[in-house]
Amino acid sequence: MFPSAREYLRKKLKTALDKIGIQVNGIELILDKPKNEQYGDFATNIAMLIAKKVGREPREIANEIVANLEIEPELVEKVEIAGPGFINFKLTPKFYIQRVYEILNQGENFGKLAIGKGKKANVEFVSANPTGPLTVGHGRNAALGDTIANILEWVGYDVTREYYFNNAGRQMRILADSVRLRYLELLGEEIVYPEEYYQGEYIKDIAKLLIDKYGDSLKNEKDLKIFKETAESVIFEDIKRTLAKLGIKFDVFYNEDWLYEKKIWEVVSELEKLGYIYEKDGAKWFKATKLGGGQDKVLVKSTGEPTYRLPDIAYHIEKFKRGFDLIIDVFGADHIAEYPDVLRALEALKYDTSKVKVLIYQFVTIVKDGEVVKMSTRKANYITLDELIDEVGPDVVRFFFLNRSRDAHLNFDLNLAKKQSEENPVYYLQYAHARIASILRFAKDSGIDVERTRDANMELLVEKEEIDLAKLLNEFPDIVEVAYLSLEPLKIINYLNEVAEAFHSFYHRHRVVNSNDMGLTLARLSLCVAAKIVIANGLKILGISRPEKM
Repeated sequence: MFPSAREYLRKKLKTALDKIGIQVNGIELILDKPKNEQYGDFATNIAMLIAKKVGREPREIANEIVANLEIEPELVEKVEIAGPGFINFKLTPKFYIQRVYEILNQGENFGKLAIGKGKKANVEFVSANPTGPLTVGHGRNAALGDTIANILEWVGYDVTREYYFNNAGRQMRILADSVRLRYLELLGEEIVYPEEYYQGEYIKDIAKLLIDKYGDSLKNEKDLKIFKETAESVIFEDIKRTLAKLGIKFDVFYNEDWLYEKKIWEVVSELEKLGYIYEKDGAKWFKATKLGGGQDKVLVKSTGEPTYRLPDIAYHIEKFKRGFDLIIDVFGADHIAEYPDVLRALEALKYDTSKVKVLIYQFVTIVKDGEVVKMSTRKANYITLDELIDEVGPDVVRFFFLNRSRDAHLNFDLNLAKKQSEENPVYYLQYAHARIASILRFAKDSGIDVERTRDANMELLVEKEEIDLAKLLNEFPDIVEVAYLSLEPLKIINYLNEVAEAFHSFYHRHRVVNSNDMGLTLARLSLCVAAKIVIANGLKILGISRPEKM
């Protein structure tokens, strides 16, 4: 396997450091792309980092490193020391051309890494209680969680996608009674329907199902069990169907009820033994201040009912017991005050919280005709995720939810989402993939055996746009790693936009299929195939389709 540029240069730098007897334990060997191309393709500040540790001049160390680099002149054009001790590298076009062969050889596996090989990850996301249809806010959670799970799988983790829900408590009682009252109303009874009850048409639909199945036999039923169980079943099936439209399937549905039988009280008992629980006003309080928190928090109310934090602590303990090496929670901004206390309790109980990554995303606003669409969940005048998918399609929904950093508020522009043109950012990427597929079909129709691209002489690629595209394609594994380290899918989107732009620049300036020069034609077709592979692999991680025609 021919290494990526960063892999190649890291190996050369480590060998040079070994030769001069300098250990870099605890120092990350970073290779960045200089903002100005005149400084080369990559730069490292390793000499400056070492200098701080060993008390020597950075340029002196840099000179020593460069003098001991064992590099091939056909692959590295220039090595320079700049500023206080940066080492700059410029690679030859041949290096990047060699990488194109690697992309063609690896195909759909190009960009996959072994970082998580042999490790298990749990990604918990969506986790909406079964009280109604998924909203657009849940949609952002779903797209983020599933794509992060894809990234983890791409770098080698064995991933469990998990949905955590509570089908008990006050919300579910209100849901059950909402259905009961609508049931009675549909049977002709006059009812008083409380304003705080669930208002949506879906409540009436569930009531109609009960009438179809039981007629009026439930008119005098005071036990809410049948109403609750029917509502939960119908709503959960609706939630699963909606998520399936986005290509999302969960491995585990974890019911909070399972924790109430025994687990949460074990947590309280353990924290009491360790001195982190005290009683005040009939409630049990967690000494969060003892662990760096701003104020202590109630774990068990004076009524004996646990607060949200207690089952969450128990739930994470169960995740640790199930042997996950990485535990990821995807939460909306409304959870920002709760999760630090959960982590503090886990630390108190001696669990390794470095394995837990909590990802907070900001909320979503729907914009139509330049105006914010006002929504209210209580009044049920909101756009459901299902409606949004039906209106603009699953690819657009996923892409728009991912095309913004998760810590930034997201405006979902319905007008832009409906456009089937390059103005729509997802169509821009898909169009690049479809355009390459079209070029390959044209080549095949022209009598060219496109399978021969693997044997092409790619050293015929010498134009700037060809080399720029090859350079960019080389970076895909590094981008996957960055997306993994940051758990931020936007990194992949930004990169794919660069690839699409570089491909269009190459395509518009250089004819790909030229019957008068079959050698160059095959070389350029090879570059096209490599670009198609990278775009397809990136879109696959994002959970977005890769059309062959548009």
